[in-house]
Amino acid sequence: MSSPSSLTPDSPNKGFLLQIPSPIITRRNRTKSTTEIASSNPEVKGKVKYFCRTKGHGFITPDDGADDLFLHISDIEGEYVPQEGDEVTYRLCPIPPKREKCQATHVRIINFTPEVHHRWDCKPDENKH
Repeated sequence: MSSPSSLTPDSPNKGFLLQIPSPIITRRNRTKSTTEIASSNPEVKGKVKYFCRTKGHGFITPDDGADDLFLHISDIEGEYVPQEGDEVTYRLCPIPPKREKCQATHVRIINFTPEVHHRWDCKPDENKH
């Protein structure tokens, strides 16, 4: 593929610019009803059981002893990547289509583990999850 600087006026790709994806994680698009349900649920606490930045997901263990909850990268608020053991607050959101299971949304780290935490705008460590 030609780079924009190598395009000539006669090039068939004239005017085409390669778009580089943004490193900023965007929120998932949810239906209005699902968003309202999640927003109306109370904030609850738990700990990060596992989180893989490169895969974009992980799990939270609720403090109340319930089953682990799925955590998607787009549902994390704040500037730091969560790590195992971080204490978090979150809201439950039913997972369509049957809404029988829930996942964690509006996730905020409230107590960091002692390990060094990286910001989202830092390059991921290849040796970590």
